[in-house]
Amino acid sequence: MNTKKCLITIVSVLLMTAVMHAQEASDLTAEKQLAQRKAELDAREKALNEREKTLAEKERATASSTLRSREKGKAKAKHQQTIAQSQEEQAKATRAEKKLHEPFLKRLDEAMLEQLGTPAYTPPAPDATPAPTTRRIPPAPFDSPPFPNGEWQIGGSTIIGDPGELAPYPLMQALYEGPGGEAWKQSKVQIYGWVNFSGNISTSHNTSRGPNANAPLVYDIRPNRMELNQIVLYLERLPNEAQIDHIDWGFRISALYGLDYRFTTTRGFFSDQLLKHNSYYGFDMPMVYFDLYIPYVFQGMNIRIGRIISEPDIEAQLAPNNLMASHSLLYGFDPYCQEGIFTTTKINDQWTIQAGISNGNDVAIWQDDPGNQPTGTVMVQWTSPNQMDSVYVGDNAFNNGKFGYNNLQQIVGTWTHKFNDKIYTATEAWYMYMNDAKSAPTSEVPFQSGSFPVRDGYAPEWAVVNYTMFRVARNAFFTVRNEYMNDKVGSRTGHATQYSEHAIGLTYWPDKIITIRPELRFDHAYDTNAYDNGTKRSQFAFITDVIYHF
Repeated sequence: MNTKKCLITIVSVLLMTAVMHAQEASDLTAEKQLAQRKAELDAREKALNEREKTLAEKERATASSTLRSREKGKAKAKHQQTIAQSQEEQAKATRAEKKLHEPFLKRLDEAMLEQLGTPAYTPPAPDATPAPTTRRIPPAPFDSPPFPNGEWQIGGSTIIGDPGELAPYPLMQALYEGPGGEAWKQSKVQIYGWVNFSGNISTSHNTSRGPNANAPLVYDIRPNRMELNQIVLYLERLPNEAQIDHIDWGFRISALYGLDYRFTTTRGFFSDQLLKHNSYYGFDMPMVYFDLYIPYVFQGMNIRIGRIISEPDIEAQLAPNNLMASHSLLYGFDPYCQEGIFTTTKINDQWTIQAGISNGNDVAIWQDDPGNQPTGTVMVQWTSPNQMDSVYVGDNAFNNGKFGYNNLQQIVGTWTHKFNDKIYTATEAWYMYMNDAKSAPTSEVPFQSGSFPVRDGYAPEWAVVNYTMFRVARNAFFTVRNEYMNDKVGSRTGHATQYSEHAIGLTYWPDKIITIRPELRFDHAYDTNAYDNGTKRSQFAFITDVIYHF
């Protein structure tokens, strides 16, 4: 029994020892496996890190290579640009050298062809840096071209605050490119001009009483024909009125030939062509003056001495400065030219004051005429701080108002409003009169600018006109004109009646030196037959003109 128990005890101990050894072996195997797994993970992580490091180095190398490639590309492009600029400059120098030895007429022909292929207006690139300017006043409110003038309306002066730089037309380009061209540029003296001709188709055709059946429409008074309106030549120098450190000077001498001389004539100054011979084509010099710019008076003063075109009016005698081919009645019968001394002073950014003295309206200083007497003029211009409005008002001519060749007393004002860069409007009104007017020629006043009134005595008239412009393209704008005029005793038109006039027109620049202006116009007289040589109260007319600059 004891032996049996001993055997059982020995077997149990052996079994327990075997189990313990098996467990220990199993634990050692698990530890080895864990260690091996950890070693594998560590090796994989190290491999991944090495791979990431290699990839990062490759990316840096690629980026660096791309950057170097871009820099090389930029450098190459800059080098090519430099070469192109050098070649262009060399080509310009070669061309300039060639031009120096060409005949003047050949240079002029080539300049005309070049400018015929140049757009009238080229807008700046959207991202372009604005060109530097010495102008010390706000930018011009309008683009010119296509509009005839880029500035707010003011007459009798250059623009105070503007450097007075004019891009050359073909004639000056040909002079600049020839011998002495640099001397021309340094002198700032320019010679240029234009040719303006027109044609009209009118419902007036009764010329049995006289050829001027379209009148009082101006300037194309003869119906259903072509006209040479004006050939104009300017010799001028514009003073630099942007600078404020020295006195500068300028001048203009103008010469005009054509039908339009009839509307600029001054009695006693080439006036026999019209007043004695009634020539349809003639010669005049509507502007002969000298400018003196003094920068030390307020923000600048311009003194103009000589014969000038009267300061007010939206319109102008010179074709390129006009908004349409024809003229309003308001403009057709007010004062044209004055001879004297006229000052324009810019007080501040908003206010400009003009004051002057002349010998009267449309009469030469040496001419014996009741209107040849000291005559004052005072005009004031105000522009709004936001550059959207301008008001220009004053008394353009005042003396004793005695009846004379054109001794008109004129109170006048214009308001111009800019809606945006494409639309603006301008409205002008005046009241004019003469005292003790005569209904027939006298020894003192044998001729009348306009007409003799239908009755003696006080001779008043008043008028208002509105122009509204719509820019329809870079190089074109559309115009609507409406006006009313009351010639109470007929001293302007020869008919004591009220008038209305309505017109629409287009101004189109096919290139830099050509302007085309078709328009359709309707005139009506309310109280008498004023058109078609006194046989009709209404008149339709289609008018178009062409301006060729040189």
